[in-house]
Amino acid sequence: MGTTRAKRFGSLADARAFCEAFFGYYNHEHRHSGIGLHTPASVHHGTVGEVRALRQQTLDAAYTAHPARFGHRRPQPPRPPTAAWINKPSQEALIQTA
Repeated sequence: MGTTRAKRFGSLADARAFCEAFFGYYNHEHRHSGIGLHTPASVHHGTVGEVRALRQQTLDAAYTAHPARFGHRRPQPPRPPTAAWINKPSQEALIQTA
């Protein structure tokens, strides 16, 4: 799915159809750099470890076949952050809830 959209929707039904397709893509297909190239759905459902392990297997196979491509260093998939925020609370608020 591209990011192309009309400046205005023809109807509420058109807007809903666009949003359904867009959010499905955004949450289940698009890999986000801020969360280790995982999908939000993978993070939400706790499958990040499984996905990362599969990526590591693929990288290990590529490294075994062509180590010079990687500067003779075993490649690693990106690590997801330990915490992700939409609106990060202040340090004071974090301390109060700990």
